[in-house]
Amino acid sequence: MRPSPSLQFLRPYARVPVPHAAAFPHLRRAQLSQRCSFHLARQQELEQAGVLKYPRIRNDGGEIMRVPDFRAKYQDIQQGVVAEEEVTLRGRVESVRRAGSKLVFIDMRSEFENVQGLCNLGKLVDGTTGSGLKNLARLLNRGDIISVTGKATRTKTGELSIQATQLPEVLTPSLVPRPEKVEDTLHRHIDMLANRRTVDTLRLRSYITRYLRDFFHERNFLEFQTPILSGNAGGAVARPFTMHAEAVSKDVTLRIAPELWLKRLVVGGVDRVFELGPAFRNEGIDQTHNPEFTICEFYHAYANLQDLITITQDLIRGVAEHCAKLISNGTLSSLPEISDLSIYQQPFQQAEFIPTLQDKLGFTFPDLTTPSAHSDLFSLLNSNSVPPFEGQDHFPLPKLLDKLAERYIEPLSLTTPLFITHHPVVMSPLSKSFLCPKTNQHVSARTELFVKGKELANMYEEENDPFAQREKFAEQIRQKDVEEGQKVEVDESFCYALASGLPPTGGWGCGVERLVMLMAGTGRISEVLSFGNLRNVVVGGSNAAVGGVTGEEREKKGE
Repeated sequence: MRPSPSLQFLRPYARVPVPHAAAFPHLRRAQLSQRCSFHLARQQELEQAGVLKYPRIRNDGGEIMRVPDFRAKYQDIQQGVVAEEEVTLRGRVESVRRAGSKLVFIDMRSEFENVQGLCNLGKLVDGTTGSGLKNLARLLNRGDIISVTGKATRTKTGELSIQATQLPEVLTPSLVPRPEKVEDTLHRHIDMLANRRTVDTLRLRSYITRYLRDFFHERNFLEFQTPILSGNAGGAVARPFTMHAEAVSKDVTLRIAPELWLKRLVVGGVDRVFELGPAFRNEGIDQTHNPEFTICEFYHAYANLQDLITITQDLIRGVAEHCAKLISNGTLSSLPEISDLSIYQQPFQQAEFIPTLQDKLGFTFPDLTTPSAHSDLFSLLNSNSVPPFEGQDHFPLPKLLDKLAERYIEPLSLTTPLFITHHPVVMSPLSKSFLCPKTNQHVSARTELFVKGKELANMYEEENDPFAQREKFAEQIRQKDVEEGQKVEVDESFCYALASGLPPTGGWGCGVERLVMLMAGTGRISEVLSFGNLRNVVVGGSNAAVGGVTGEEREKKGE
């Protein structure tokens, strides 16, 4: 027997090192220490039995079927009946049960559906002996991936099964025991195998992104891909990631939004365009924010704010109904029911930004476009005994206004979806603006959708006047310098694009993670990201974090 190979490569699957315990405060140090065994026994057992193999796929055992297709095709088969046709199923072992020396039951799972394998020695036609069946039952482990060839039947207990005609073949042995419960996202693949809700949440995300694409395609939108790397990260107020690109010998940034590129496409004649893809903001991590996230944006030529509100209500209502159906019909059975769909059926409530704040605070706002607007508003807040925000003395005007809305307007969305409309111009440099007849303030043709206290979507009539856009960019930069202490430039190339003529256009953006969190009933963004937040990815993806051995360490050890 050849010697067992080194198991150093297994360390990533079997341990979370104690030195990184601080990154996971919800786990006790003792729990982390318990994960430091490498399960040599399993490897040695398979090696001694001569089955530590990873064979190529063979298609010589009957029709190859997916487990869901098998269940659908034979759902009406009666007890005791055995189908005539021979088929082959493949999946991961969930459990193995022996019923005497000649009968073995194997529960297997594939594509999120289970089926029972029935190995009766008397029904095997490939010459398998009693000892061969016994060895299979002894060696099979939860997590092994197997192939079963046989015929559909239904047992006396009513369980749809595949009655094996050949001894099941191990396609991929699982060398690491699967835990019953995983409490962190360092090794998401194990988390998915152990926790049904984890995988159902990620599946829900996939169903939602597909729904979004179908929704826009049905309304004649085209999906385009725009650059992720560029010389200027425009389209939102955020700190970008910067790196050096050798190909062009200059620094470039990861995009913080696809907005400016998509509007260029509208200028180019694509009247209805959308993109669903990644964006990056070099900012903090918390329960609802991650530096890397997915955004869906669409731009609709000749659409106004009311058109955008109507489309948004239709979209959110449709997503909610679609997700509720997936959960209630058992497709995503581990997720909590969406109990009250009625809040999405009626027209969503609306609240105008300045009038609502004035009603809540009890005073009239100063003209927010004047140079003294910032100090004037501060004076009014102090004289009316409005509780201060932490660090508010350093807030620029847009951030101060945003904090006021967060405290006094956004809670109105806790019971029913809310559109906050007509933000002050200073808060929306990329949208068209007008003089509000109610307040005599210059406001934006913009609205944000909030559901259960969280922002879900942002939309506005796009500024298409290149002269006004340049002035608004300059004002945005002035406010950004105050807040972040960094120098940025007016995006002259975008202003030049506007000079070619952007039709009156409605634009819309939604964070996909926020939408999935709402429908999955979770408050943590890490649960809807395939591999957790950036902290999970960085810690879990490093050799040091997973206890692996680097090439330099192997050289020192003579490996």
